[in-house]
Amino acid sequence: MAAVKQADLVLSGGGVKGIALAGAVAALVEADYTPQRVSGTSAGALVGSLVAAAAQRGDLSSALLADLAVSIDYRRFLDPGPIERIPVLGPVAGVLSGDGIYRGDALHRWIGEQLARYGVETFADLAIDDPELPPERRYRLVVTVADVTRGLLVRLPWDYRRVYGLDPDRQSVADAVRASTAIPFFFRPATVTAADGRESTLVDGGLLSNFPIDSLDRTDGAPPRWPTFGVTLLPTLPADNEQVIPALRPVHLFGGPTLLEQVITTTLVGRDQAYLDQPWVSARTIRIDTADIGVLDFGLSTQQKSALYDDGARAGRAFLTTWNWSEYLARFR
Repeated sequence: MAAVKQADLVLSGGGVKGIALAGAVAALVEADYTPQRVSGTSAGALVGSLVAAAAQRGDLSSALLADLAVSIDYRRFLDPGPIERIPVLGPVAGVLSGDGIYRGDALHRWIGEQLARYGVETFADLAIDDPELPPERRYRLVVTVADVTRGLLVRLPWDYRRVYGLDPDRQSVADAVRASTAIPFFFRPATVTAADGRESTLVDGGLLSNFPIDSLDRTDGAPPRWPTFGVTLLPTLPADNEQVIPALRPVHLFGGPTLLEQVITTTLVGRDQAYLDQPWVSARTIRIDTADIGVLDFGLSTQQKSALYDDGARAGRAFLTTWNWSEYLARFR
């Protein structure tokens, strides 16, 4: 039997494209990598939470990931409220009010049910004993969230105590993942109430960092103990921003790309594209081409879901044929 290799994972956002993330993680698992910590945004937070929960229990396998990828019926997550059910005017009202077209309750409930299968409810269930990490970072999972009330990028559970005065061990993992997947104007924002009673509105972490590739890097100057692999669904941002919009497939309200859509695209892609262009980041990142599927294509067929998973698995296997940990350390660390 091959020796088990350790690795940290950083998973990007991408809506339903997140199925491909599961395929890439499966390729790493098949190559005998065991995830130690997982950092994710939006879809990466959702997939990452299940990877972390299964890894914590020792149940992570490529078969589990494949079943997860094709079994989810994303249409069940589309749960409009009473007003949003009104044809045409309802969705517009949800967008204009900021409450979103869908409540997100079905997604929240599903995440909680899946985590419960692994005995995971609060972040205490994902705590790890690793004295080389700062105490607030000793968790199997961290998710990126945008706090639009405070104007902050927060990483949960790391920032629960620092920002909100809350005990991270007592906070719901499903709540944090739901917040990271709250696509603005699409899903209703999440909220968190700090110890002092102040309430914050939380939305999709992709607003500030859709691919938090540096989130698990060491900050003490010491060399990394094992690789941190990134998996990204981000398209390469071309000179003409309009070329990227079809790949992201937002809703075109007025028949063509609007300034708002272009701003959202640049927000999601531009910052993290700068990181991807750095050679020490690109060298450890699995890129998956998912341009044929939109982030909001919730009506995917079984065939499309399988194809996305296979795309991720192929990208992961192709990456591993060129990966060399010793060469990476010698060149970049």
